[in-house]
Amino acid sequence: MFLTQLLPLYHYKAQAMKSLYLLSALCIATLSSCGQKSDITKEYAVLPSQLQEVSGLHYDSTSKTFWALQDSGNKNELYQLDQKGKLIHTLKISKTPNIDWEELTADEEGNLYIGDFGNNKNNRQDLKIYKIDKTNLGEAKTTPSAIITFSYPEQKEFPPQKTELMYDAEAFFFYNDNFYIFTKNRSKGFDGTSYVYKVPNKEGSHKAELVQTFKGCNVYEHCALTGAAISPDEKTFVLLSHSKIWIVEGFNPNAILDGKISEHKLKHTSQKEAISFKDNNTIYIADEVKDNTGGKIYQVDLGALKPKP
Repeated sequence: MFLTQLLPLYHYKAQAMKSLYLLSALCIATLSSCGQKSDITKEYAVLPSQLQEVSGLHYDSTSKTFWALQDSGNKNELYQLDQKGKLIHTLKISKTPNIDWEELTADEEGNLYIGDFGNNKNNRQDLKIYKIDKTNLGEAKTTPSAIITFSYPEQKEFPPQKTELMYDAEAFFFYNDNFYIFTKNRSKGFDGTSYVYKVPNKEGSHKAELVQTFKGCNVYEHCALTGAAISPDEKTFVLLSHSKIWIVEGFNPNAILDGKISEHKLKHTSQKEAISFKDNNTIYIADEVKDNTGGKIYQVDLGALKPKP
């Protein structure tokens, strides 16, 4: 009688142990969410309270500090932060209105570039990139050492039809003496398409060259592009949305999307609008404060995301 009662319990425990073993094996074999996703974004620092709308971030490996900017409605200033996110220096960019500063990048010499090309309504005809000379970064105020203006030749109306709102931008990086700009699609019937434009790093007015198109998913909240950055060795670049990153490797210098592209979900969804490389395998991401969340810098190990050889 006693043995008969124990047999069902024994079989139940054996089956439970078998299921647990199979689940563990699956996690190890596929690097699934059982461990990887919880570690993909690690909180690194808290942004200063006065920086509620950080839309551009650049990590300077020489000084081991961050440079940040905020978008429309904020001051025409750049902010230098230490490793803990503490504000250590403010640089005013005189005679340079912050119409909609959306991105920050740098060249190999350490000069910074402000992307004043935010264009939510797709009606701007004054898109600019401002060069801030590295020798002036320690000053209290400065003016741009060069101003690059550009337009999109494909845009014929300001604004276009609601199904053709392709000319906002929040993402760019510097590569081969050109700026690569990834537009933010605000079209009705969003399908994840982003135009990739090239603008030369040369003072004056330019017609941006449409070089390729990128396409993510068709859900605006998850696939509208909000940031971009290229690695120090220029072999990898990343694209950012509120909840994902795309890693692009082995690309052709003449066709930067002709490489290996992998998509990765981030730990959570927030208003992430800034991204920068620390080194060739590590990136930093910053989000804006919204609904009492955000306002932080996160660290992501790209090495953990790339498939093992």
